Parts: sequence; C-alpha cells; structure tokens
Amino acid sequence: MTTIFAHRGSKTNRPENTLAAFREAIRVGTDGIELDVHRTKDRHLVVIHDESVDRTTNGYGYIRDLLLKEIKELDAGSWFDPVYFREKVPTLEEVLKLLVTENFQGTLNIEIKTNKYHYPGIEWDIARLMKTREWPFNYLYCSFNVRSLRLMAIADPHIELAILVRNNPLQICIGRRTSFISAFHPKKFWIMTSRRMASYFGKTIRPWTLNNEKQMEYAFRLNLAGFMTDKPELAVRVRDRIINEKAKEN
Repeated sequence: MTTIFAHRGSKTNRPENTLAAFREAIRVGTDGIELDVHRTKDRHLVVIHDESVDRTTNGYGYIRDLLLKEIKELDAGSWFDPVYFREKVPTLEEVLKLLVTENFQGTLNIEIKTNKYHYPGIEWDIARLMKTREWPFNYLYCSFNVRSLRLMAIADPHIELAILVRNNPLQICIGRRTSFISAFHPKKFWIMTSRRMASYFGKTIRPWTLNNEKQMEYAFRLNLAGFMTDKPELAVRVRDRIINEKAKEN
C-alpha cells in the first residue's frame, strides 16, 4: 500500500518539525514521517527546514553559525500558535527516541539539507547516528544534492537513496542514470499532469506535496510507493476509504 509521509510531521495542525508535530502524525495513523536535517556550529544534528531559525523560532541566524545551546533557548512553537510556546527545535537523536517511544513502525524519510549550504561531513554524522542501533522502523535518505547522496551511499551503503526533483529535468536524467539512486521524490506536477510520467521515471516514486483528496486518491490508484503530505489525517481517511471500497468490490 502507498505510504503516507507526514511532511515535517503534522504541519497543518502542529508547528512543523517539532516533537509535537511528529507525535501528532503518529497519533493520526500515518505510516511515514519526513523531516529535514541541518547541523549546528558545534556539529549537532538538528531537525528544522530552513537554513536559518528566523521563520520558525523567535530567534535569528543561520543554523551553521549557532551553537546547539543557543538554538535550544529558542521558542519553536509560538509562531504557529502560542499554546506551543514550550516546543523547541529538536535534535535528530531526540526525534529518533520519540519514534521509538511512540512505537512508530513505519518509514522515516530523512532529508539532508545541503542544497543551499553544504555542511562538510554531515552525511557521515547522520550515518553514524543511524547505525548506532537497530531501529523498529525503516528509514531512507533523500536530498536535492547528488553529492550528498553519493557520500551517503558510502557512509550508509545499504539504505535507500532518493533524489528530490523540483523543476529541473536534469535531476531526472541524473537520477535515472545513477546506480546508487533508487528512488525519485518529485514535485507533484511531474506526475499529476500525466500517468505516463510515473513510468517515465523508471524507479520508485514518492511525490510532494499532496494536500487534497483528489491528489491523494490519484496516488493511491496509481499504487505509488508513497507521497508527502501536510495533511496526514486527511490522507489516512482517504486511504481507509479506498481500502473499504476495494473490500466491498471483492
């Protein structure tokens, strides 16, 4: 069945990329979680989408210029709703511990955020953490940065690697011709315009970001490997409805 990836957690109902967002995504029944990883000045892996803390905290500055202690002092929830004023920017390790505690058994999609600024050696840092133990869930890596994927193929060689595709068709050519890349995570228009495009990629496809019932149903009917959504609770309802319809047909 098509995997539902909660994009930055349940980001329409909770502040994105926070423990609250991931906890809510698990609560509503999603079987996939997507998150973004940057690295602090003192080499800690933190889960946040942007290169800076400006948009999603009450602070300012680039992640690469801030110490973890400084980032942990920031409020990462009030921008979304004052009730979440206690939310902090989590470390990747903290998110992993939460997934274990919440008995998450789906798939974790880790985006390596090196497309605008490359943190030298971040691939090895992530792989080192992920290989510290056996996790009760599956995980994969994705990035817009082919160099990061190449390094990750060395650092954690048995894990699936996916290339992100926005508007540049060159990314598709690279993904099709590169052996260590086994999946595409394309912007939704690449597959929504034509069913033929799904087969054109020639590899596993998980598009982003599908946020209405029509788009979600399209993905389920095509039996895509998965998709990213900001509305995991809606996607779960669509999935369950389709499963029930198929059960009645049989």
